[in-house]
Amino acid sequence: MQMSDSREIKAEPAVVFAALLSPDVLKECVPGAQEVTGTPEEGFEATVVQKVGPVKATFKGAVTISDIVENQSLTLSGEGKGGAAGFAKGGAKVTLEPTEAGTLLTYDVEAKVGGKLAQLGSRIIDGFAKKMADQFFTRFQEVLEGPAEGDEAPEAEKKGWLRRITGS
Repeated sequence: MQMSDSREIKAEPAVVFAALLSPDVLKECVPGAQEVTGTPEEGFEATVVQKVGPVKATFKGAVTISDIVENQSLTLSGEGKGGAAGFAKGGAKVTLEPTEAGTLLTYDVEAKVGGKLAQLGSRIIDGFAKKMADQFFTRFQEVLEGPAEGDEAPEAEKKGWLRRITGS
């Protein structure tokens, strides 16, 4: 399964790039993430709980970051095992391009599943994978840009890790 999309994020490329390398941001943005630990250099370990159709599983896996061109692009690759549910693996090539409004983030995702998950059929799996990618990048955009208009939170409520990344 492959898909591509892009998002305009109202933040400088350096801020967006730093956020992609932060385990705290990844935990905040990955749907169902229970835990994300590690570093960009060593890779990340993650625990994610997801329900795909009738199959609910806890996936434990690793994410590595490669092909890093600072503030411009990187590749995320991961594999998770969900016990009897099967496995999921895939990657995303992410590129960042400065724009007048901030950064254009473009991603190309490829995903594969096996085990009981593969038996659900490609239509369910493809829809689920697209939904996961959309949720991740929507949440990523919200984390970097702040709440939507009308949902304004006081600046004091900004999380500590986000303050460190954005410098505000």
